[in-house]
Amino acid sequence: MNAYVSVKALTRIFDVSKPWLNRIIERRQKAFLTAVSEVDFQIEERTTYALVGESGSGKSTIGRMLVGLLRPSDGEVEVEGVNLATETNADKVAEVRSNIQMIFQDPYASLNPRWRVRDIIAEPVAARGGETEGLAERLLQQVGLHASDAGKYPHEFSGGQRQRICIARALASEPKLIVCDEPTSALDVSVQAQVLNLMSDLKDDLGLTYLLITHDLTVVRHMADRIGVLYLGRLVEEADPKVLFETPKHPYTQMLLDAAPRTDGFGREVEPSQGEIPDPINPPSGCAFHPRCPIATDLCRCDRPVQRKIGDTVVACHHAT
Repeated sequence: MNAYVSVKALTRIFDVSKPWLNRIIERRQKAFLTAVSEVDFQIEERTTYALVGESGSGKSTIGRMLVGLLRPSDGEVEVEGVNLATETNADKVAEVRSNIQMIFQDPYASLNPRWRVRDIIAEPVAARGGETEGLAERLLQQVGLHASDAGKYPHEFSGGQRQRICIARALASEPKLIVCDEPTSALDVSVQAQVLNLMSDLKDDLGLTYLLITHDLTVVRHMADRIGVLYLGRLVEEADPKVLFETPKHPYTQMLLDAAPRTDGFGREVEPSQGEIPDPINPPSGCAFHPRCPIATDLCRCDRPVQRKIGDTVVACHHAT
């Protein structure tokens, strides 16, 4: 299988400084927030790669860089062998980007309330001058809605139905890669299952490649072919779902798994997670997880661990075995 997406040393730094005059009056230096720091991973064609982590870990920032909504501060994002940040051939970049779509977290916020569903779904095709006759009706049926829904407005649908409309819009331009940013977090559990099953069926039927961004480990266990665990913008562990869930190597991954709900966990006592994600403007030295880590040593506080392979797992931890 070929790597459809290749991310190398991807970094994104935001300038969050106060205005110049405020800094002069308050005698403050410029402030920078490192949202993503030297992240590496690959997504094989027709597979699902999941990025998991707590809020503020940099998952959505990576997704936005991959689709071109943000430019990397450093590193590379290659899709189909084309570096989207440095490629000078505009036609080649446009062709690759036409094969990428995104499903956002809040289905209602990502739909224009003044447009009918027919126009919303057909927009990616209409923008390129393509044929849109009957397109919305066909796609609505494909995602489990009725063709007559094309004439309605977004407010006439439930949350799960709106997310299906978002999926239909993403499919309109016949993409190869879909970035799914928390696609079910705003939905009820039963509706989540329906949407995830739909996405899984579409992946098999249409040969899609997914980047699935989520904090819900129960979702990635059943959908992902490969899982990357992010902490404070850094990829701390990467493995196949079976390996990651059965033998997690990084203390942060172990903490996430311990905190996740389980069907067989009635009556079990779980030690609450210690601490919170540090301030990304002033991150800890060495391993970013060391202030919360139960096995941290002086080495962890001084040296940032590099990724190394242990069996089938890639992990960034000095003490992982």
